[in-house]
Amino acid sequence: MISIRPANLPADALAIERIDTSFTTAEVYEIEATPIQVGLRLRRLVAPLRKQFPLDDLRSASPPYTDAWVAALDGAIVGFAASSFDTWNRRLVLWHFYVDPPARGRGVGRRLIETVKAHGLECSARHIWLETSSLNVPGVAVYSALGFRLTGLDLTLYDGTPSEGEVALFYSQELKARAAA
Repeated sequence: MISIRPANLPADALAIERIDTSFTTAEVYEIEATPIQVGLRLRRLVAPLRKQFPLDDLRSASPPYTDAWVAALDGAIVGFAASSFDTWNRRLVLWHFYVDPPARGRGVGRRLIETVKAHGLECSARHIWLETSSLNVPGVAVYSALGFRLTGLDLTLYDGTPSEGEVALFYSQELKARAAA
């Protein structure tokens, strides 16, 4: 049984850190840019690529997010999501969204996103917004299946970081309150 609850940080940090935040892909998004146009194209890799996203802010006194949730499957923490609300444009920023590989495909991610959406509606957010890497083809597939759409990219966001050479892809999903029946 899947249960979602607010994260209790730093008490939950060790269990959250055990979540495997990696992905493996045989394809990446290649960016084709001209002065007035940008496009994405899938490029097959010679060998599969593995990347792990860091969870290095769980014990921070001032993480970039204000709200966080964990997903538990049969009592064990297998998922984590964290967000913050930007009042100026009423956007809920999704900072973290991870499901441990053995729990993927079982509805854990969908339940986490439903919780994030409900929180966004409580905040009067207009959209949920997230950023991921052009290497994260599996993540893009999940975001698309969950209703997110590509809304932009940044060719230089990762310059000077360990992710240099990757491109930041931005996805969003409009939030609408359900009409009363």
